[in-house]
Amino acid sequence: MKIFLLLCFLCSGYVYALWKYGGLDQSVLAKWNAQFEYEKKSLELARDNRKLMAQVSDLKYQLSELQAKNKFISAQMENSKTEKSAGAERSIASVPKIKTDDLVNFEVYKWTPDKLLAIGEKELHHKNYEKSAQFYNELIDRFPKHKLVSDRVLFGAGVAAYETGKRYDWSEKHLEKLVKNYPKSEFYRGAKLWLALAQYNQGNQEKFLATVEEFRLKYRNTEEWKILSRYYEDISYKIKK
Repeated sequence: MKIFLLLCFLCSGYVYALWKYGGLDQSVLAKWNAQFEYEKKSLELARDNRKLMAQVSDLKYQLSELQAKNKFISAQMENSKTEKSAGAERSIASVPKIKTDDLVNFEVYKWTPDKLLAIGEKELHHKNYEKSAQFYNELIDRFPKHKLVSDRVLFGAGVAAYETGKRYDWSEKHLEKLVKNYPKSEFYRGAKLWLALAQYNQGNQEKFLATVEEFRLKYRNTEEWKILSRYYEDISYKIKK
């Protein structure tokens, strides 16, 4: 035991001597500083990378629009040449006309599923709800079995449609599909909230009460219930009255 204590004392003295006179303290501090600078630089690079990814997303969206418009213009020019060579004086009938109220104009631009999704998500992020809702809806209606149509996409589509203030039927359609097909989704509870609000705004009191009943029984201590309970109590009072 004495030998062990003596060895411990000698080791401690050796380490102290290295720390005090051998520059060990400077070496350790240098390593700590280097590690700190490395972590700081990593955080800065991660932040810059997120900014670059956002810029890339914007550029991809702009490129998609330019490609689609170029394709449309090329088709118009080609048809114009054909019409002139044939000596026809009629207008171009084979190229679909752009509808001003249709922000997608799928028949004109022939969007791919990934481009429809990219624009839908981008416009939702920028709170351009009408355009976002139309692109989401086009994706889900035209490509319902596509791998891109996930629970996250259905949730985004439902929120975008609701926030337009008029597409409550689209919102209900997308969110009902999410609730039915993805009962274990992380978006399930949020989808039930937006679904109930969409039903409420359409005047579907019976559907609204049926949807909210699950919250009343299972999720009374959630933020979603705090929102829905006001509508629930109002309708329940009117029905009883």
